[in-house]
Amino acid sequence: MSGIAKVLLNNGIKVSGSDISESDTVAELRADGAEVFIGHNAKNITNQALVVYTSAVKDDNPEIVAAKEKGIELIDRATMLGRIMKNYKKAISVAGTHGKTTVTSMLAYIMIKAGLDPTVMVGGKLDGIDGNLRIGKSEYFLTETCEYMRNFLKFFPTAAVILNVEADHLDYYKDIDDIIDAFHGFAMLVPEDGFIAVNGGSKNAMKAVGGARAKVCTFGFENADFTAEDISFSRYGYPSFEIHAEGEKLFDVTLSVVGIHNVLNATAASLAAFKMGIDPKCIKEGLEAFHGTKRRFEKKGFVNGALVIDDYAHHPTEIEATLNAIENIDHNQVWCIFQPHTYTRTYNLLGDFAKVLSRAGNVILTDIYAAREKDTGLVSSRQLAEKIDGAVYIKDFNDIADYIRKNAKEGDIVLTMGAGNVVDIGGLLVD
Repeated sequence: MSGIAKVLLNNGIKVSGSDISESDTVAELRADGAEVFIGHNAKNITNQALVVYTSAVKDDNPEIVAAKEKGIELIDRATMLGRIMKNYKKAISVAGTHGKTTVTSMLAYIMIKAGLDPTVMVGGKLDGIDGNLRIGKSEYFLTETCEYMRNFLKFFPTAAVILNVEADHLDYYKDIDDIIDAFHGFAMLVPEDGFIAVNGGSKNAMKAVGGARAKVCTFGFENADFTAEDISFSRYGYPSFEIHAEGEKLFDVTLSVVGIHNVLNATAASLAAFKMGIDPKCIKEGLEAFHGTKRRFEKKGFVNGALVIDDYAHHPTEIEATLNAIENIDHNQVWCIFQPHTYTRTYNLLGDFAKVLSRAGNVILTDIYAAREKDTGLVSSRQLAEKIDGAVYIKDFNDIADYIRKNAKEGDIVLTMGAGNVVDIGGLLVD
């Protein structure tokens, strides 16, 4: 929401809003000219022309109720973002179950290197744009798109990237076929003169683009229009590889982010940039300038000589990618502190979580981060811990920090993982 607010402020529109507590984001918005209230209150709704809300805001929210009573137009965040996109001739949307933030960030670096001066909205904090928003002055708009509640169907992309399509958000979607159908609807939004860069190795993603009006181009490790080849890793886990276009080498590149999944992400960004007409030299420079986003395999410091890493992974596939990345780094033991995200995701994917977390060696589970949900007793982190040999459940973050200090040793890796406030544990461990 803060990104949308800043774009509106930049266009001379008066903006007010509310949040549950003070934060750096609130301070930034006030500095930019927004009026921000702390706490949701009907009194905050006066004579606004429009009220924008997120999916987390319920119908009984006092500000929603007040807006309805006053006859003020109400729209959700996705609809508002779609309205903004319509003002740009070239709007690139990055979609997928995993990797959206990283690929959007890579593309942002590439487009900036190429001098395209894009407006960028990304789901994480990116050093290269000093936050989650960059306001450019060109016809280019770049954003990641969320499939939850079919929100991305409210967008107006002229080009798209589809990274993967997997089972997630099963509190909303019926099954994987329902999810594929949603992504198909998204693919159909791209006009005939646009393009869709899609993961050729994802069967579900390829199903989603079937019948698309736009030109479909594939990326992957083999049998694709764009491929990553001759891949190797440094002792620190950083990959070096070649990007090939239809069998011809374009350039070689070394990333400053770890993992084979980021090789694939870089290949996706390279294909999209190439289809935009960006010179391969700029693509290479952009990828090599990218050093990751906040909460994506972010190195926080050390405790007892053990490296502390924080990662946003909260789906079994993402966890597997993170653990695979760690295997390419010289280390002794891994201490994985995982906070599941939402009860429905944990319940529906309980077996998958248990299977992949079992690879970590030493697993510490803390309570499920509820996000938009309520605890009905459906599932708990204790249940997940019971399915993983040697796993322990610890509720309190301070107790987790004490446990790590007693057990982690030099050469180990301590991994805090999840989409909730598990990131705070790193602050308790690292001086």
